[in-house]
Amino acid sequence: RTQGIVIAEVTIWPTGCVRALSVVHSVSPALDVAALNAVAAWSYTPTLLNGTPVPVIMTVTVNFRLN
Repeated sequence: RTQGIVIAEVTIWPTGCVRALSVVHSVSPALDVAALNAVAAWSYTPTLLNGTPVPVIMTVTVNFRLN
């Protein structure tokens, strides 16, 4: 029964797929794994630079709350 915010750094490939993941802010190892698995499963719209898809590094915040 843990809650908190996990912040991950994600590299998005020009295809919109996740290329690399790392945890920047950790709450617990279990939540870190859950956050990374969730972010890795998402697909993203490719970022365009002058009309050409480019890789992007971004941070993603995943908030785990108990109800």
